[in-house]
Amino acid sequence: MRYPRPTVVVSKCLGFAACRYNGQVIPDEFVHKMKQHVDFIPVCPEMETGLGVPRPPVRIVMDGDRKILYQPSTGRELTLEMQDFSARFLESLEQVDGFILKNGSPSCGPRNVKAYVGRENVSRTVKRSGFFGGSVLAAFPDLPAEDEGRLRNFTLREHFLIRLFTLRRFREVERIQTIGGLVDFHTRHKLLLLGSSQSGMREMGRVIARHDKKNAAALLAEYRACLEKALLKPPSTGAVINVLLHAFGGFSGDLSAGEKKFFLDSIEEYRDERIPLSTLVYLLRSWSHRFGNRYLLDQVFIDPYPRDLVEIADSGKGRDL
Repeated sequence: MRYPRPTVVVSKCLGFAACRYNGQVIPDEFVHKMKQHVDFIPVCPEMETGLGVPRPPVRIVMDGDRKILYQPSTGRELTLEMQDFSARFLESLEQVDGFILKNGSPSCGPRNVKAYVGRENVSRTVKRSGFFGGSVLAAFPDLPAEDEGRLRNFTLREHFLIRLFTLRRFREVERIQTIGGLVDFHTRHKLLLLGSSQSGMREMGRVIARHDKKNAAALLAEYRACLEKALLKPPSTGAVINVLLHAFGGFSGDLSAGEKKFFLDSIEEYRDERIPLSTLVYLLRSWSHRFGNRYLLDQVFIDPYPRDLVEIADSGKGRDL
């Protein structure tokens, strides 16, 4: 299968440049693997606001409800500079499909970043988004945006990749702007959308049915809004299992009793968080080729993103998101 290349904004310190406050680069295996499949836009907001390398570290400080970007060693406040850069940079993006940002960074961290309550009080902290990371979530609430730490969890990683490559494929539909292209996209993504959101899939079907009442641009915009909403949250385990069993039913007359038992046992392992979804999808893809099941071979569900990005190793958090 051909995979169009998503455009991903990434924190520059994640293997692109030694731009951390301490002059280090942070190699990340997942980001490294993605380089051959995506077009990265590396950025270091702290350097872009005039801070050098190495530099005294900055932190988030809460002044009441106000969030401040503060450099303790100099007493310098960089809030306005960071807000200005974040707005200018994000507004300049012509096309973007997702974000991978540095975990815990007061600038890049999208969530769960340590914020100190008061400039001098280092004992009390709360969790906030970083300045640039928070701007990303506000400007692009429906695009996949994760930090590299959370992406070590296989459930989050699979969901991130599915969203990223699905939205990139839809950009191809938007470029062509034909009803036929939209219908083909919807048909090939039927099982994936069924697992993500049954109600969302039905609403997208209704959007397509109204194609004669809207111009192509308006129709595609309405469909995209439904698609982004349907993909926003990781699908429930039960919904995914229903899709797996639906696909498995297409082989009911072809498999041996042992093969059927193995697949059903594997579903229980998936239910109990012992194996990732990609393991079961691999079995379905194998049988699709073996028995020439054209319907499944054409479904994005069994081949949603490049296979060398599949990882079975997990951070140990299972599906606790």
